[in-house]
This record gives sequence, C-alpha cells and structure tokens, in this order.
Amino acid sequence: MTGPVGAFLPDGRLHLQHGPIDLVIEAFGSPGEVRAAYAQAAARFDTILTPLAADLAGLRTPIGDTYPLFAGPVARRMASAVWPHRSRFITPMAAVAGAVADEVLAAMLAGRLLDRAYVNNGGDIALHLAPGQRFNAGIVADPHQAALAAVADVDAADPVRGIATSGWGGRSFSLGIADAVTVLAADAATADAAATIIANAVDADHPGIRRAPARNLQPDSDLGERLVTVHVPQLPVDLLDRALKAGIAVADGLRRQGLIFAAGLVAQGRFRSLGIPARPLVQGEVA
Repeated sequence: MTGPVGAFLPDGRLHLQHGPIDLVIEAFGSPGEVRAAYAQAAARFDTILTPLAADLAGLRTPIGDTYPLFAGPVARRMASAVWPHRSRFITPMAAVAGAVADEVLAAMLAGRLLDRAYVNNGGDIALHLAPGQRFNAGIVADPHQAALAAVADVDAADPVRGIATSGWGGRSFSLGIADAVTVLAADAATADAAATIIANAVDADHPGIRRAPARNLQPDSDLGERLVTVHVPQLPVDLLDRALKAGIAVADGLRRQGLIFAAGLVAQGRFRSLGIPARPLVQGEVA
C-alpha cells in the first residue's frame, strides 16, 4: 500500500487519500485561516491509518458487555459510537468512516477561526458551523443516479454536526434493502453507526432478493458469515412500505434515546422522513 497522498481539486477543495480512506475537505474563512486548517488536516491525516491498523482485530470484534478499550483516538471514537447499540450485532467498524471524518475535522479546527468546514469521507460528513452559518445536505433518492429526494438544512444553532448514509448499494455491506439511510447526529461517528443499524432494519422477505455471506465477498469482513444484500429486484410497493416502516421504527427508537436527531430513508424511490427538516431541491441548487 502506498502512503497518504493529497491534492487540491480544481474547485479548491482538498482531497486526501490513503488505502480505503478517501476524504474531500472544504473550509470557509479568511485565506490564511483556511490554508492553515488544510495544512493541519493533511498533517493529521498522515498519521491516521497506522494506529487504526494496530487496533484492527479488536475493531472487527462484535461489541459485548465489556466496553472495548483502544489505544488510538479514532478507534476510541468508533467504540464510543457503537457502544449504545450493543444489544444488537455491531462492531466498531460500523463507525470507522465517520470517526475518521470527526478526527480530521478536529485537527483542522485546532486553533483556527473558520466560518464553516466539512470533512466528507465517502458520504459520511463531519461538520463545523460558526454562529449564523448553515449547511445543506442532500438526501439521496437513488445512489446510482445521484438523484436527490430532498435537502436538509442544518443551522449552526442545531445540535447536528455529523451526517452519514448507509445502504445496500454503498461501499459497505448492509443486511437490509434500503438504497440509502441518511442520519443527522451530534457527530459523524454517531451518525455512521446509527445509519448502519437503521439500514439493516429496512428489510423484506422476497425470492428475488439475493444475499451472500459477507466473508465470501470480503474474506476479512467484520460481518463474518452474516448474509449481506447483493441484489434487490423491483419490489411491490406494499413490501417497500413495510420495510421502510420497520426502519422508521428503529430510527424513532434511536431518536428517543437521544442518539440521533433525524433520519431520511429511501428504498426504490420511496422516501420516508423522521424529523428531518427537509425541503424539495431547488432547480439548479448544489447541496
């Protein structure tokens, strides 16, 4: 594996990549503060992957009754995010993308005065919003066509600083049939873990749905022999509605626990919202 690499995209955003971690970062503020923030993000990113690799065996182990202790700060963020879900099957890997985003954002904010910033790790986003600032988050309707069902407006006064999306067609495995479950939470790691749990709950029994043991698709998968979704045919509307209702029920339980603030669920173009301050996408708007 090559070492970490970084480059500025044509639009000025910072792109950092190392192994499976792929970040797109943008900061807003005075030019000097933005330059310093980008330098701090890049410096922290250089040291992210090695400690994670050292903790990998434990991070792939399902959470039990004993709180897991890890040496690395990203691994500790992951453990904290999944611990509330320990009554279900979950490993700290369910929060890895969000935890990396949170850690890099914290590094780039240290000592800096920024109006707004985000670290996007493959769709799991850590946010910084100074007073009076806003962030628009697109809620995906079809991840294969980049279509949007709605846009959630996050205000600096809101408690949301993390957004994450999970679904069966994404870069991680899912036990369910949701195309996308987008969660708004206090940080990206928390949102990441919750999105995984909710997406797993959006499920249905249909002969056309194909599943395979996770280990057959990825030998070192933390899901082991659990069946993950590999194909979802066009499903009857009533089946989709029942699956989405089951996901909303789980999301509502997490919201009542204070673990999430809102969620948007999509399956084959059908959108369900739980407390998400969503509005239709305005023509020509970029989220």
